Amino acid sequence: MSKLRDAARGQPCQIRVPGICSFNPEQTVLAHFRMAGLCGTGMKPLDLIGAHACDPCHSAVDGRAKTAFTHDQLRLMHLEGMARTLNALHKRGLL
Repeated sequence: MSKLRDAARGQPCQIRVPGICSFNPEQTVLAHFRMAGLCGTGMKPLDLIGAHACDPCHSAVDGRAKTAFTHDQLRLMHLEGMARTLNALHKRGLL
């Protein structure tokens, strides 16, 4: 497992989907942001392109769980979470 995926364990969710987020750091994993040109069939994006996410937020942004939010709203939340994650990793000296 990569250093950045390991670093997600025990951290707060940075995606924070309103009404969905569990705020449970025991469920936190790295949720990769999927984007054409960076990933595809059988290929995940770099671990740098992801956000710390609790299981419910990860399911929401990956489309496994239905929410009242649009696809674009969830993508924006995921991108904002990625920015917060990069900031947190930098503060921890991991970037």
